[in-house]
Amino acid sequence: MKATPHHMLRSSRLVRTAALAALTSALFIGGPAVAAPLAGHTAPVAATAHASYTVKSVGSVCQSGLPSQAQDTLRLIDSNGPFPYPKDGTVFSNREGVLPEQDSGYYHEYTVKTPGSPDRGARRVISGEGDHEDYYTQDHYATFNKIDFGC
Repeated sequence: MKATPHHMLRSSRLVRTAALAALTSALFIGGPAVAAPLAGHTAPVAATAHASYTVKSVGSVCQSGLPSQAQDTLRLIDSNGPFPYPKDGTVFSNREGVLPEQDSGYYHEYTVKTPGSPDRGARRVISGEGDHEDYYTQDHYATFNKIDFGC
């Protein structure tokens, strides 16, 4: 059996270490796991993390495509209530950083009733200070869709 040169073993160990570091980073921080190329290697070392991570972007949804309960919530927002839940109208702090960055107090959250749910459920309308600047989330802030009132 032919002996493997020491520098090749070390390089291979570095590649494995970099891949493990990238995977660990993806699991704890979120995001794709990609390590930078190492000396002597032409392609980056990639590792696939099976943990989910937040993609910081906002989709869109036509107002007419929202559930009827979301339509009800939008009507209540337009008429300034009365709102069915005490937390409706409270400041939404955008801790997830998905919505466009604004000063504190810019966004407010409102519950979208979820039939059969024993509590407020996961659906919300987040309303910004802009004219018809409303976002819908059906999964408690994991994803957001800007509501398009023109379609």
